[in-house]
Amino acid sequence: MNMLIYGLITGILFGFLLQKGRVIRYDQQIGALRFLDMTIVKFMLSSVLVGMAGVYCLKDFGLATLSIKPTILGGAIIGGLIYGIGWGLLGYCPGTSLGAVGEGRWDGVWGILGMLAGAALFAEAYPLLKRTVLTWGDFGKITLPQVLGVNHWFIIPLFIIGGLLLFRWFEKKGL
Repeated sequence: MNMLIYGLITGILFGFLLQKGRVIRYDQQIGALRFLDMTIVKFMLSSVLVGMAGVYCLKDFGLATLSIKPTILGGAIIGGLIYGIGWGLLGYCPGTSLGAVGEGRWDGVWGILGMLAGAALFAEAYPLLKRTVLTWGDFGKITLPQVLGVNHWFIIPLFIIGGLLLFRWFEKKGL
């Protein structure tokens, strides 16, 4: 039960930060898609970098275990294309659709309906996908540190430094 409470609290906090960072605004979404405003990219990359360090700290202290999902290129590529097309057509990604509705912008409802329809379609197509698409490029449960044969604390600082350099470049370009 405690984990559900922690999830609820972090979800509310993340939603609050999305709203305060103005990344659930339609104009920010379109700016990101057109590579004119990198606010959303900076927000999400910050979340990924903090999450990466945090998850591995929890793992190393024995407070969490990793549940690595298999790397399957077929599903990742097709799913990414569907996600990107939906984001481009609607102007919201799934999380920001929910945030937009929470702010009273009803155009986000189309994103929520799209998510529900996509989930239903995926559930119906899963038996076929399992035999086809979800076998293409199956690399199993791998991580970048495993592939490179190094400790994760060698990779994490490199990603953080790379992220900070990217942030600096965005700022220099006015993005």
